[in-house]
Amino acid sequence: MDSNFKWLLFAILISLTFSGFVLHHGVLAESVNPDEAKQLRDEVRGMFYHAFDGYMNNAFPLDELRPLSCQGEDTLGGYALTLIDSLDTLALLGDRERFISSVEWIGKNLQFNINKTVSVFETTIRVLGGLLSAHLIASDYATGMRIPSYNNELLVLAENLARRMLPAFDTPTGIPFGSVNLMYGVDKHESKITSTAGGGTLSLEFGVLSRLTNDPVFEQVAKNAVRGLWARRSNLDLVGAHINVFTGEWTQKDAGIGTSIDSFYEYLLKAYILFGDEEYLYIFQEAYRSAMQYLHKDPWYVEVNMDSAAIVWPVFNSLQAFWPGLQVLAGDVDPAIRTHTAFFSVWKRYGFTPEGFNLATLSVQYGQKSYPLRPELIESTYWLYKATRDPRYLDAGRDFVASLQYGAKCPCGYCHITDVELHKQEDHMESFFLAETVKYLWLLFDLAVDSDNLVDNGPYKYIFSTEGHLLPITPQISLAREHCSYFGGYCPSNSTKLEQEVLGEDSSNDDHSNDYPYHESFPVTGLIKGLCPGLTHAQKYGFSYVLPEKTDREDVNQPKPVVTSSSIVLISDQTVEKRPQEEEGFTSQSEPIMTISGGSSNDQTGQELTLLESETDDQRSYSS
Repeated sequence: MDSNFKWLLFAILISLTFSGFVLHHGVLAESVNPDEAKQLRDEVRGMFYHAFDGYMNNAFPLDELRPLSCQGEDTLGGYALTLIDSLDTLALLGDRERFISSVEWIGKNLQFNINKTVSVFETTIRVLGGLLSAHLIASDYATGMRIPSYNNELLVLAENLARRMLPAFDTPTGIPFGSVNLMYGVDKHESKITSTAGGGTLSLEFGVLSRLTNDPVFEQVAKNAVRGLWARRSNLDLVGAHINVFTGEWTQKDAGIGTSIDSFYEYLLKAYILFGDEEYLYIFQEAYRSAMQYLHKDPWYVEVNMDSAAIVWPVFNSLQAFWPGLQVLAGDVDPAIRTHTAFFSVWKRYGFTPEGFNLATLSVQYGQKSYPLRPELIESTYWLYKATRDPRYLDAGRDFVASLQYGAKCPCGYCHITDVELHKQEDHMESFFLAETVKYLWLLFDLAVDSDNLVDNGPYKYIFSTEGHLLPITPQISLAREHCSYFGGYCPSNSTKLEQEVLGEDSSNDDHSNDYPYHESFPVTGLIKGLCPGLTHAQKYGFSYVLPEKTDREDVNQPKPVVTSSSIVLISDQTVEKRPQEEEGFTSQSEPIMTISGGSSNDQTGQELTLLESETDDQRSYSS
C-alpha cells in the first residue's frame, strides 16, 4: 500500500477519534453567553493582576517570578524583563496609573551597558518589542494613554539596545549569531549554529525601529537575515530548523511549522501587512504553499526532510498552535478551523497542551510532557472567534481559564506544568504569560462583550508581534516608501535630499546606507507638503538573493560558501517567466492592506487584493 495513502487513512482515523472526543465533552456545558463572557473577561483581568502583583511584590526588578516560592530570578539579561513585557498589556487594560509609573521607572533606571550575553531572538521579541510598543502608546494622544511628561525615553533605550545587538549580524550569510554580549559584542567562541526562527523573526521590531529613528540599518540587517535563510531553501521551497551562519549549511534539515521555525512564517506575512513590502508577501506566498503541500496532513502538521519531503517526525508540538491564527490573518479560514479543532482536542484530553504529542501512538511524546504557559493555542482561538464569531471558541476560552485557574495557579502567580498528565507544578513563570497568554484570553472575552479596547476599537489597526506586542499600522510606520504628491500628504521628511541625489547633486556620505549590500535605503516619514519619491526601480521590480562578494568581517579566514542564486521578481501589470514548477500572476499594489483574504479586503480607496486558489492545480494568483 502506498505510504501516502496509509498516512491519509491514519490522519482520518486520528481526526475522527479526536472530533468524537471533542463532541462528547462539548455537551457537558452550555455555550458561553454574554453575561458569562463578561464574568470571564473580569476573571482574566484578575488573573493578570494576580501574576503581575506577584511579580512586582516579590521579584521586581529581577527578570521573572518564581510563583511557588514567591521569589525572583534573572533569566535573560537582568533588566526587569517581566515589567517590560507587560507594558502594553497594562495599557490595553486601561491601567493608566501603573502604565505611567512603569514607563517612568524604566526610563529613569534601565540601561543596557551591561556585561551580559543574551539571546538575540528573545531580547528582540520581548525587550525591544516591549519598549517599542509602549513607546508608540505613551507618545500618541490617539491611544488615550499618552504620558504628558514622556520624552521618547523608551525609544532611546530601544535604539541603544538594538545597536548593541548589531554585531551579531556580522556574518558572511547575513544570518545573525544566536547570542551577543551587550557590552563586548559576539564572543569568539560563540556557536555558529542558529535556528531559522532565531534568524528570521526580527523584521517587525527592527523595521519599526528604523522607521521611528530614520536609520535604515536595523531594517536592513533584519531583512538580509530573511533573505539569507530563504536563499538557502530547498528545491521544495522548504527551510530547515538550524543553520550555520558562516557556511550557510543546514545542520538540521527537519522542516515544519513548529519548534525552531514557527515565527519565520509568521513574520513574512506580518511584515508585509505592517510595512507594505511586497517582497515579504512573495516569499510568504511560496513558503505557505509549500508548507500546505508537504507539511499538512489534514488536520495535522508533521515534520519532513526539507529535500525529500519524507516524514521524519509525526508529532504535534505546542508551538504549531499559532498556525491557525496565521491562516486567519491570511484569509485561509477553513483549514484553520479544522486544525484548531484537532489541536484543541489535545488540550481537552490533558487540560493543557504538552510540548509534544505523538500522532502515531496518540500519547504524550516522551520527554515533552510540560506546558510552560504557552499562548499559541489561545492566540489562534482569539483570531478564529474574531473571524467567525462562532461561540465554540468562547467555550474553548472558558476551558483555558478553568485549566489555568485550577491547574496552574500558584500563591504568587501561575506555574509551569512539568507533566500535563499529573498536573505537577514547577516554580517558574515566563514573562510571556503576561505579555501574551492572558492578553489573548482577555481580548477573546472582551470581543464577545463590547470590544471597547485599544486593539478592536482603537484609532489604528494593530499587528501583534510574536510576543503579542502591539504594533500599530500608522502612516509613520506603514507608508515610509509610499509615493504621494498631494498637499499635506504623509511624506518622507528627507525627500529633498533624495531628490538631489536623483538629480545628480552631491550628497553626504556619512550615513550607513551602503554598509549592507542587499538593501536600498528608504526614508522614514514626516508630515510635509510637496512631491515625495516613491519606490526605486529596483525596489519595485527586482530582488535577487545572492551572497555579497565582500563582507565587513575581515578577521575570518573562511572559504566563501558556494550557493545557487535563486531570484524572484515582483512585477506590475506584466508576466514573467519563473521557476519551472511555478506559474503565477501577480499585480502589484502600492497601498498596504490589512489582510489577505479568500474574498477581498477593501481599503479606503476601494482597492482590493484577492487570493484565488484553484483546488485542481494548486496555483495561486493575486489580482487587484
